[in-house]
Amino acid sequence: MKGRWAQSSEPVENLEELFQRGFRYALALTHEPDHAAELVQDACVACLAAQAPWGTGYLFAAIRSRFVDQYRRRKLTLVEPIGGEEELAQAGAHVDPREDELLEAGLDSLDRALGRLRAEERETLFLAAVEGYTAREIAALTGRPRGTVLSVLHRARRKIRDLLRPSEAVKTS
Repeated sequence: MKGRWAQSSEPVENLEELFQRGFRYALALTHEPDHAAELVQDACVACLAAQAPWGTGYLFAAIRSRFVDQYRRRKLTLVEPIGGEEELAQAGAHVDPREDELLEAGLDSLDRALGRLRAEERETLFLAAVEGYTAREIAALTGRPRGTVLSVLHRARRKIRDLLRPSEAVKTS
């Protein structure tokens, strides 16, 4: 697991934070909380067995490797909606009910837009937007050329923007 992950494999002092980041990454790949948790657990077991240093790079490499292996084996469905209602309920009640409606509509729209992305696009967008990695770091993490990462990231952002943009009224003559 060394090689391409070496740049981002610095040891992490807070394992809970590392596991949370790993879970978010796995969730971005699978869109299923249970499957994401299993991926993280399997990746942690593999890291322990390999006596790898506990770092983001090693954990992410193990998660991605297991995801790809499972996808190839089972041909997983990569486009599944993310449930938003439970997260909204856990976040707490808002004072203004209209605010809740707007937030829910926005989350539903974002959920549908993310579901329309290919797994490669979701993964790249997640690593850039949520984890804050640069294109060079994403290229090292995923083993893709930097230019490909930039292209995939651009396409993913454009798709999300186009899908979230309010549809313009069609003029009829």
